[in-house]
Amino acid sequence: MPASRKACSDELGVWGDPRAKVDLSAAVAHLRRADPVMRALIKELGADGLHDRAGRPADHYGALVRSIVGQQLSTKAALSIFTRLTDRFGGRTPTPAEVLADDPEELRAAAGLSRAKVSFLRSLAEHVLDGSLELELNELPDDEVIAELVAVRGLGLWSAHMFLMFHLRRPDVLPTGDLGLRRAIRDRYGLPTLPDPATMEQIAEPWRPYRTIACRFLWRALDAVPA
Repeated sequence: MPASRKACSDELGVWGDPRAKVDLSAAVAHLRRADPVMRALIKELGADGLHDRAGRPADHYGALVRSIVGQQLSTKAALSIFTRLTDRFGGRTPTPAEVLADDPEELRAAAGLSRAKVSFLRSLAEHVLDGSLELELNELPDDEVIAELVAVRGLGLWSAHMFLMFHLRRPDVLPTGDLGLRRAIRDRYGLPTLPDPATMEQIAEPWRPYRTIACRFLWRALDAVPA
C-alpha cells in the first residue's frame, strides 16, 4: 500500500501557530470520531501528508505579497510569477519601499503581473509603510487578523483565510468562499450543488476546533491545495 494511503500514524507531530500548537494525532482522531465522511476520507488518503507548502516566505509581509501574486492562479503559475518577481530583486521579496520605488509598468512586465495585482502590491506596501497595517499579527485573534488584512485593497476574505490557515497556521478556519473546498464538500457529502456558506458551516460544525485540518484533507482529495 502506498505511503500516502497508509493508516494514521501515532506520531504525526505538531502543527499550528505559536500560541497553541496542535497535536495532529489528536486533531485526526477528533475528525475521525466526529464525522463518518471525514473518517472515510482520512482512511483513504492517510494522515501523513499535511506538510507545509514549500517555497513560501517566512515573514508576514512576504507571505502577503505571495498571496496577492497567487490569486486566481494555479500553484504552478503562481510560483512561476512569484519567482520572476523575486528575481527582479536579487532573489528575495521586494521591500515595501522597493515596490513603491519601482516603475509599475516595468514591474508588471518583468514579473508577468496584471495591472490590478501591481496596484494591489502597491496598496499593501503603502499600508505597511504608513503604519495602517501592523504586521505584528501573531497574537491577534482570527477575526482581528481578518479585519487588518481586508482593509488593504486586493486582500479580501479568501486571502485573509489563506493567510490564517497556511501562514499563521491557525487550526480552526473555514474558508467558505474557496471554490475547491466547495467542490470537495459537494462531492464527498453527496450534495446536488455547490454548498453555500451556511451549509458549509453546518457540515463543518463537528470538525471544530480543527476545521483547518479537515479542509486540508478535503483539498488533498481534489489535489487542489490553494496557490
